[in-house]
Amino acid sequence: MQNLFDTDGEIEALAPGAMLLRGRALGVDAELLVAIEAVAKAAPFRHMVTPGGFEMSVAMTNCGAGGWITDRKAYRYTAEDPESGKPWPAMPAAFLALAGAAAAEAGFPNFVPDACLINRYETGARLSPHQDRDEADYGHPIVSVSLGVLATFQFGGSKRSDPMQKVALRHGDVVVWGGPSRLAFHGVLTLKDGEHLLTGRRRFNLTLRKAF
Repeated sequence: MQNLFDTDGEIEALAPGAMLLRGRALGVDAELLVAIEAVAKAAPFRHMVTPGGFEMSVAMTNCGAGGWITDRKAYRYTAEDPESGKPWPAMPAAFLALAGAAAAEAGFPNFVPDACLINRYETGARLSPHQDRDEADYGHPIVSVSLGVLATFQFGGSKRSDPMQKVALRHGDVVVWGGPSRLAFHGVLTLKDGEHLLTGRRRFNLTLRKAF
């Protein structure tokens, strides 16, 4: 198992088609957090329930043309927020610009996401290893932006049994994966207590995707 906790490089290859771009969101971090707050006012964070009846420890909301949801029925994308019946908030321009630039730097030009899942982690929250496979076309990458408290990201292969790397994600880091790594299993270990100047004891994650 590879451990990438104390790396200083600006670009780190995690696997073929998967890159860690250190600090790429630092120049727009305040703008991103303001946008997250605006999205959450229109579509509040909530703890969704999986088809198996498990309430997720991570609070979630969405923006863009589609939003990812889970309930007792299925995992899926919807055009409307099921809690309000209204369309999800529009994708902020700052999200689109960062996602496009990061994807291009990682070797995926012309990426235009139409959905952004926003995760809010409190101390003790975690995200079990999973694949992002509810999208219509796996030819587009995933762009993941970390803000706030330090988190330990897990990144593996296309099989659940494949070894998982542990990667320290700091405020402003961006991970992009696509191509041969598009269906890699990934997750976040239990968030340890910590504090960040801009987010307090919380961590926010933007996962930008081409859903439709």
